[in-house]
Amino acid sequence: MDAQRNLEHVLRAAREVFGELGYGAPMEDVARRARVGVGTVYRRFPSKDVLVRRIAEEETARLTDQARAALGQENEPWSALARFLRTSVASGAGRLLPPQVLRVGVEVESDVRVPQQRQVGLADPPQPELRLVEQPSPVVPGGPDDAGAAALLEVVGQLVDRAREAGELRPDVTVADVLLVIATAAPSLPDAVQQAAASARLLDILLDGLRSRPAG
Repeated sequence: MDAQRNLEHVLRAAREVFGELGYGAPMEDVARRARVGVGTVYRRFPSKDVLVRRIAEEETARLTDQARAALGQENEPWSALARFLRTSVASGAGRLLPPQVLRVGVEVESDVRVPQQRQVGLADPPQPELRLVEQPSPVVPGGPDDAGAAALLEVVGQLVDRAREAGELRPDVTVADVLLVIATAAPSLPDAVQQAAASARLLDILLDGLRSRPAG
């Protein structure tokens, strides 16, 4: 029983600490918040990456469930998208949105290319030729598993597609943009009431920016 209680304390503390300080926060901060020794944390999670992955996967699954609930309970496309965003931001999930999900979201929309200079020989003219090459994606440790990330992107994609097809979402808005709204609209403030008010206000502004405007 004590072992299970310690695990719950560590997970709750990790969500709080990572939510406030980001995934770069040290394990010692998690142990201090959980009121256990750092050795207790390492006995359950042999490395920080393992703990970060656990939290990231749980948050990815929670966001996916919230998106599915919005799809299933709201018939109107814009209401479904707005409900998902409000629920996700209010739950604080945006502060724990795994960086790898944001990276995958960007990759889904477009290839990342950068200019690279071609090597020139002695017989070549002095002006270098520029060509576009694929930029390899960085590996982000502690990200969610591929299946969990794919499930989140797929269901959020449905929300985005429905709202866009209904003419209620700006045509240039992508899945990555929606995930960015979740990450942006969940600030970490010391006062809970102030934090809730700031999140709600910021989300109202961002939602207004996402909506399409009638021509004319």
